[in-house]
Amino acid sequence: MRKTLTKHGNSYALIIDRAILDLLKITPETQLELSTDGKTLTITPAADPKRRERLSAALQKTNQRYGRALKKLAE
Repeated sequence: MRKTLTKHGNSYALIIDRAILDLLKITPETQLELSTDGKTLTITPAADPKRRERLSAALQKTNQRYGRALKKLAE
């Protein structure tokens, strides 16, 4: 898909189709992270700190319960 920028005041805007927004579950309230490697612009939804906390808690619980077994399996 190719897009062109649209004039928006003194800036330019990139219009993202509704289908893509729905697919990525992006709403007008979703914070986005922009990054570049100098050639490519990457736009991603910002990481949700609550989700990261839940994942960390789940990993810690799993390690407490099954850490020894997982270590043996890894050997």
